[in-house]
Amino acid sequence: MESLLTLTHIGGPTALLEFGPVRLLTDPTFDPPGSEYKSGPATLRKLAEPAISTASVGSFDYVLLSHDHHFDNLDHAGRGLLPNARTVFTTEEGAARLGGNSTGLKPWQSVDLPSQGRVLRIVATPARHGPQGHDRGPVIGFTLFFADAPQQVVYFSGDTVWYEGVAEVAHRFPIRAAILNLGAALVPEVGAFHLTMTAQEAVEAARAFAGSAIVPLHFEGWAHFSEGREQIDAAFAAAGLEGCLHWPEPGRPIQLHI
Repeated sequence: MESLLTLTHIGGPTALLEFGPVRLLTDPTFDPPGSEYKSGPATLRKLAEPAISTASVGSFDYVLLSHDHHFDNLDHAGRGLLPNARTVFTTEEGAARLGGNSTGLKPWQSVDLPSQGRVLRIVATPARHGPQGHDRGPVIGFTLFFADAPQQVVYFSGDTVWYEGVAEVAHRFPIRAAILNLGAALVPEVGAFHLTMTAQEAVEAARAFAGSAIVPLHFEGWAHFSEGREQIDAAFAAAGLEGCLHWPEPGRPIQLHI
């Protein structure tokens, strides 16, 4: 029996996931374009309007927050939405900072969430926000599946490069849909290296998650991205994997049968 995942891209890393009876929000960012945020030695600049306002996003059950300490993954308006969730799942360090309804998870830790007669299992997955020795602080990703359908797994990468920790996700879970934060984020003040997956690294992920639907997120709308849809399309076409890409149009739900 297939499961249905409905994904509505709101902007940047933010998407509303409707998976069975559960609604989840990823990395909430809802501030207006033109916003600027001081982040250590760098200033992050937001360029695009969220496709859905906080007033229109509706109710949701949980937040999957890959990390709380960068404004392009949790901005002011997104932070204001967190109390609306039953639980905000994030890093242990992030939960200590956020308090309230946040719960910190370490990689491979899981939690079971009963919902309308089913049980959604969320498993935190490893992530590394930059090259080894130069990562930008603790980050996690997530896998999601129902206990009665363990072969139908959704993966949200969070902000990470491709490395052995992400490859291990493919060994442990039969991923059917992989939501990947891409864009090859480049912040010169930090260093001349990318902090999120490049298009070519996304190809490596697609090969590892063989047969899964690949949904790119977080590759536009901010000034620090060095790659966009053109580079992602070209890399997947060169690898003969263009058929696995599923491009979400901001504000319009797409449905994936997994």
